Amino acid sequence: MTIADVARRASVSRQTVSNVLNSPGLVREETRERVRQAVEELGYRVNQAARRMRTGRSRLLAVRIEQTQDGMNVFDRFLHGLTRSAAKAGYRVILYTADDDRSEIATFDDLLGAYEPDAFVLTSTHYGDVRTSWLAERELAFVTFGRPWGSPEGDAHPWVDVDGAAGTAAATRHLLDAGHRRIGFIGWPEGSGVGDDRRNGWTRALEDAGPTTHPKLEDASLMRRANLQDAGGLERRTDGSAAEGEAAARELIAAGATALVCVSDSVALGALQAGPVPVIGFDDTPVAAAIGLTSLSQPLSDAAARCVRVLTRLLDDDSPDKPDHVLLEPSLVIRRTA
Repeated sequence: MTIADVARRASVSRQTVSNVLNSPGLVREETRERVRQAVEELGYRVNQAARRMRTGRSRLLAVRIEQTQDGMNVFDRFLHGLTRSAAKAGYRVILYTADDDRSEIATFDDLLGAYEPDAFVLTSTHYGDVRTSWLAERELAFVTFGRPWGSPEGDAHPWVDVDGAAGTAAATRHLLDAGHRRIGFIGWPEGSGVGDDRRNGWTRALEDAGPTTHPKLEDASLMRRANLQDAGGLERRTDGSAAEGEAAARELIAAGATALVCVSDSVALGALQAGPVPVIGFDDTPVAAAIGLTSLSQPLSDAAARCVRVLTRLLDDDSPDKPDHVLLEPSLVIRRTA
């Protein structure tokens, strides 16, 4: 089978078929689907070596596999969505592992020498992240799944992220609406961009809480300060494990917390062992669904699709003057624990 056979079956030109295979963003969705159907029906297979010589592209996107904690893996859903979206755009995903920024940068170098990926998808962004500057200095295409925490160059590169603060604020408001007035928060160590963002949502919801939180105070500013003062004693930092989540929850319940918002499902799993108080997690893992844990669900498939869309625009020189910055909101999945 040749590209001409596909063109005849789809009733399009050979150039249109080539565009669908090499630059799908140039072709309307309806036409792309018709060509893809013809490709599948005819069993057409692209000669990758010839295409790389012709276009100068490998059609490969590289992404790191994330580690799991307490058997919970959120990244699998993102990776599945990324692979699916990449395939629709005519790309394939290659995976790699790395223990830290230094080893990941070394892996970048190895991959570029062996496979020449067209772009990278970076995950687990953090303060002092040097991976983005390494790629930017070499003018390599990339997008980060996660905001550039504390990076002065953050506005200069594209990113896609989930609004953790919006999520924990929604969780806290849900508990406030249920009548709870002493809501604790179990988070990660200070300095974690994602963890601090999720903590800020809890703080913001308490600050914005209505007068019923402190009925003896008439001044709104005094009520907000009183809310935050109470909150300061109802917060614990952990390493993110279920074991430390349980210990922190016991301390908070002893201090008077009647409900808990947790930075992750792993922490929430431990908190559930501490006592009969409402608990809300974050990430909506399969474990959360299995045990009936109320949790915040991240739109990971959408985030993955946005990452691929950003990269295809960059690679097709169709990117806007300013880099794409996409912030998505999680949704609260209410189950029996809240």
